[in-house]
Amino acid sequence: KQWYQRRVAITAGGKGRADIGDDYIEKLEFKRFLLGLRMYFEYWVAFKRIDEDDDRRISFEEFSEAEEIMKKWITNFGDLQEEFDTIDENDGGMILFIEFCKWAIAKSLDLEDDDE
Repeated sequence: KQWYQRRVAITAGGKGRADIGDDYIEKLEFKRFLLGLRMYFEYWVAFKRIDEDDDRRISFEEFSEAEEIMKKWITNFGDLQEEFDTIDENDGGMILFIEFCKWAIAKSLDLEDDDE
């Protein structure tokens, strides 16, 4: 199970590369890849803290229960329902990890305990 959770972050991190097309990372891209990978691992940790039932989706109930902790991670946290609707790009009523990552990047999410 732990390997699968790491794979989710690695896959998302790989999608963040601006120059996707190659099947490998070149030497000059490696540092940027590692920084991006670290960022996606941080977002995975945040996502898992909110996803209480471990179904790899965040419901509005889970999101609202995590409001106070998210306000520690994000300085410009707006209205709860508006934030949820903004993140839920596909209007599925649940937040998926990749949707969460896009929002976290836009909001400059930073965990308070990530040892930066």
